[in-house]
Amino acid sequence: MATKGAEDAGVNDTGPSKVPHDTTLTAGQDEWSAYSGTRSTVNEKPLSSEELDKLTRYFHATLYLCLGMLYLKENPLLREPLKREHIKPRLLGHWGSDAGQSFTYIHFNRMVKKYDLDAFVISGPGHGAPGLISNFYLEGVYSETYPNKSEDVEGLQRFFKQFSFPGGIGSHMTPETPGSIHEGGELGYSISHAFGAVFDHPKTIALTIVGDGEAETGPLATSWHSNKFLNPVTDGAVLPVLHLNGYKINNPTVLARISEDELIKLMQGYGWTPYIVAGSNLEEMHQAMAGTVEKCVQEILHYQKEAREDGKVYRPRWPMIILRSPKGWTAPRKVEGHYLEGFFRAHQVPLPKVHADDEQFKILEAWMRSYQPDKLFTKEGKLIPELKELPPKGDKRMSANPITNGGSIRKPLKLDDFRKWAIKVSKGGTTMAPSMNTFGEWMADIMKKNPTNFRLMGPDETESNKLSAVYAVTKKVWMGGYLPEDEDGGNLAPQGRVMEMLSEHTVEGWLEGYILSGRHGLLNSYEPFIHIIDSMVNQHAKWIEKCAEVSWRQQVSSLNILLTSTVWRQDHNGFTHQDPGFLDVVANKSPEVVRIYLPPDGNCLLSVMDHCFRSTNYVNTIVADKQLHLQYLNMDDAVAHCTKGLGIWGWASNDEGAEPDVVMASCGDVVTQEALAATALLRQHLPELKIRFVNVVDLFKLMPHKYHPHGTTAEEYAAIFTNNKPVIFNFHSYPWLVHRLTYQREGQHLMHVRGYKEKGNIDTPLELAIRNGTDRYGLAMLAIDCLKGVLGNKGSAAREKMEAEKIRSMSLAYETGLDPEEFTGWTWPF
Repeated sequence: MATKGAEDAGVNDTGPSKVPHDTTLTAGQDEWSAYSGTRSTVNEKPLSSEELDKLTRYFHATLYLCLGMLYLKENPLLREPLKREHIKPRLLGHWGSDAGQSFTYIHFNRMVKKYDLDAFVISGPGHGAPGLISNFYLEGVYSETYPNKSEDVEGLQRFFKQFSFPGGIGSHMTPETPGSIHEGGELGYSISHAFGAVFDHPKTIALTIVGDGEAETGPLATSWHSNKFLNPVTDGAVLPVLHLNGYKINNPTVLARISEDELIKLMQGYGWTPYIVAGSNLEEMHQAMAGTVEKCVQEILHYQKEAREDGKVYRPRWPMIILRSPKGWTAPRKVEGHYLEGFFRAHQVPLPKVHADDEQFKILEAWMRSYQPDKLFTKEGKLIPELKELPPKGDKRMSANPITNGGSIRKPLKLDDFRKWAIKVSKGGTTMAPSMNTFGEWMADIMKKNPTNFRLMGPDETESNKLSAVYAVTKKVWMGGYLPEDEDGGNLAPQGRVMEMLSEHTVEGWLEGYILSGRHGLLNSYEPFIHIIDSMVNQHAKWIEKCAEVSWRQQVSSLNILLTSTVWRQDHNGFTHQDPGFLDVVANKSPEVVRIYLPPDGNCLLSVMDHCFRSTNYVNTIVADKQLHLQYLNMDDAVAHCTKGLGIWGWASNDEGAEPDVVMASCGDVVTQEALAATALLRQHLPELKIRFVNVVDLFKLMPHKYHPHGTTAEEYAAIFTNNKPVIFNFHSYPWLVHRLTYQREGQHLMHVRGYKEKGNIDTPLELAIRNGTDRYGLAMLAIDCLKGVLGNKGSAAREKMEAEKIRSMSLAYETGLDPEEFTGWTWPF
């Protein structure tokens, strides 16, 4: 027999049994359920009976519109009995969070009017877009933006039909939606986007609705820490509303099923002051939410006033709201014996079988009519005047805030001529200089001249990435505590313009929010770990691609991503830090919005960055190593080379006026040195060879022009690479990307690409290159192998010498940990 302790644990001598219900697993039911009565941290009832009635009817009007967007293509105000032909043939969209989002928005609108706030809204659970789009329509902004979606019966019918419908708009807060800078299609970025948008916008409050499913993501979890970087003197504020409706698509949400005490402590641990509003009784919830939102706004304004009057920067424990309301609030509680409101079935289309199920069809009509649209809208189809007066007017409407169309308030950067920071190059390939440090000096000037609309973002790497020159004019934002040791090179200050947090998600989100709201910036990161934000960059690229199709969207500054600490210089980090594959990710995006640049030296880096800082509506990815490197082009030549995007380096070639025997090409800084060294070896050992040297800065120049705006024509491509000679192409990243970009080019079968092939460890630079086939010896040997028709067997002796040098170099690395001096001290010999 089992012992009493084993019995208590649910175990007997025949094996495990069902675990009995532990009282701790059910003790929180009253807290977890929105049906357990109304609970609120703020116990005030600020609404008069008249205000309460108007807010309720306005709320019902928005929910009627939400259902209309999901279901109707005709008969928008049910002026006749509902028929199946009035319903969209495909039912798409989400209902679950609509009510909570609309409820939150309506109550904050009341504060915007009362306190004359400058505010906008971010919808974290973008799947609940109808909850906000309905408000934008009732405020008039949607009709002003799209006159055919007018505030009348015909306009409302078009407004309904377009939602999640071919030729219309998607089901999230898409770029077509006025008032939106955050689509929410991928969850996790609402808070970081909100903070990015209010940095340097001191009057602005970002009302940020965070879904409880979204709150389970890693990016969202780290973004709560953004409050440690908000300066109450120079920045605006973010009011997060964590919307606990309890369920995701088919599961409970984590934060909705922990005790209220644990949840409050979690938010307090993040540095927030949480306020609870929980329940389902609409009248009581209106009073609770009204009092709570006002308390939060008063605290925000108080903290800002205190800091700005005293001039003393400190970190307040900013307020946030935990709103618990039923999922699919105001839907029927049960349908056909199964829970709907307050359960996961309310997540998407709440009555999915209305086309075939008579009972659901009747329920839908009764449900929609329960909001009494005949009493909410005039005969013409406009919201009745007494409700029309509730929201703010003009640009005070959150859906009309200019920040949400950031290009309309964007000002060009003040950029001094980057040529002032030129690296002197009298002869190509003979001068060593710190390319990234030099760029950092120019960055310092940019930040000095643009003290309120440019920020430098990064995980923890500004110093490591050799950009520390910026600290002469600005510091790193730090609103946390200070120690005396920080004075010794910590470079911390509350007013800093450099923003570092060891979360690529958060800093990327800040930068996206910052540029989408009309400003400029740069993200610098280690190349291998930029993959952490692959999908964020993917979403941003999709956003700006769609924005380009929306006539009223003004262009915003490009998202500039500088990748350094690259794959070829990871001597002390090794294999874990070797991954140049972000370029493949970017190359998959629309050619209308992505650009990839690999400047080979410091002057080219300056020229490329000047172009990127001036550009708009792109994702610019720039790859440049941070170590000392050989310099190849003087400034005039660098500008010309970068303007062309690729070109023949005459100083490194010996084929002028003749047919080349082979084309040696490179793209990237480290691999360019190896390709040049291979060229030099060939010219020394086989001087009769005619070698053309080509360098590529703009990667998309390799593509045919019909596939990318930067692509070259067949004639331009052949003039550089030929179409009948072998090309030895040394590439910074994975070699197959070049093959993909040059697919179907004439002579493509003669293209031999070498690049990173997942071979790495704690290697010396030359050893790493040898292991991946990008070294000078391997490249020169490859060229000889490809030139048997020209050389016959004449290259054998040279090939043997190079093979011997490669073996010697590998042995030296294993014995001493060093590369040969002829490698480390190599310069262009001709």
